[in-house]
Amino acid sequence: MGPSPPAPLPKGRGESNHRGCALIAMRRWSVRHARGLEATYRILERVFVALDPLWRRLGYQRIEAPAAAVERTVKGLLFDCQMCGQCVLSSTGMSCPMNCPKNLRNGPCGGVRANGNCEVRPEMPCVWVLAVEGSRRMRDGQAAISFVQPPVDRRLQGRSSWLAVAREHAGSPR
Repeated sequence: MGPSPPAPLPKGRGESNHRGCALIAMRRWSVRHARGLEATYRILERVFVALDPLWRRLGYQRIEAPAAAVERTVKGLLFDCQMCGQCVLSSTGMSCPMNCPKNLRNGPCGGVRANGNCEVRPEMPCVWVLAVEGSRRMRDGQAAISFVQPPVDRRLQGRSSWLAVAREHAGSPR
């Protein structure tokens, strides 16, 4: 009897291999362009903070759903964003740590493969290998990636981190 055929690669989150490859390609693109995305984010952050009077007038609660929908679309395309509500892309080289199958937010697990891929999903590059690569391209990336992130507050899942940052920086009450 000949050798058995190789086992199929795990797909994770129900995506097809083609969709999975496209998401990984987009993640790699975002990491390669981390510096430009960082600059774009800083501009958008200033715009969102400057719009705080409008957000307060309309009501943060009222604009949460449409803002989260736009954020989900944009960040979903660029970063395969999982909408944790506590975005740390600017601290992780534009690689979303919530894409780690273990949801590790402060560095890789001990199972990163020799080729830099994930131990749980071998076809996927470790998000933390990408994070280190992206942080090297960013202006303050080396310092930012060493900052210890707090645990994820699951109550914020699906909420707009853009609005949360605008509210925090503008000093608006919660």
